[in-house]
Amino acid sequence: MENAGRFKRWRNRRPFWGATLTLLAGLMILYIPLHLYAIAFAPGSLAFVGFLFGGLVMIMGTLAYIYPQFSTVFGVVTIFLSILSIMGALGGFIVGTIAGIIGGALCVGWRMEEVTVDEGRSGGKKTKRAKRAKDDEGTVTASST
Repeated sequence: MENAGRFKRWRNRRPFWGATLTLLAGLMILYIPLHLYAIAFAPGSLAFVGFLFGGLVMIMGTLAYIYPQFSTVFGVVTIFLSILSIMGALGGFIVGTIAGIIGGALCVGWRMEEVTVDEGRSGGKKTKRAKRAKDDEGTVTASST
């Protein structure tokens, strides 16, 4: 982690793959209502529900990037909305539902862990690096998913 690039450090501090799959699921769920835009606002049409659920799934993915400490809540809501999107948008031909369930499960399963550096392997040199890394960035972290 010490020699990792800036993007890799950013990615490891949040549920990156869960949030990315959630965003893709939202786009897939929105695909059908966007094509049914002409009848989306007609009375009795469920295409508007597809807009609502697809948009909310995309918002959950974005919020999982911004607030990783609430990834469990965002993951549960994503799974719930992905399953309900079958009603209004056919779940993005079911592919969006499956991607949403997997992305939500990855968000639920993600947790932030601190990485411990083995101090006994090379003596005090690694300890200094680990302390410097902690001083520079707060804590050294890694994702579990």
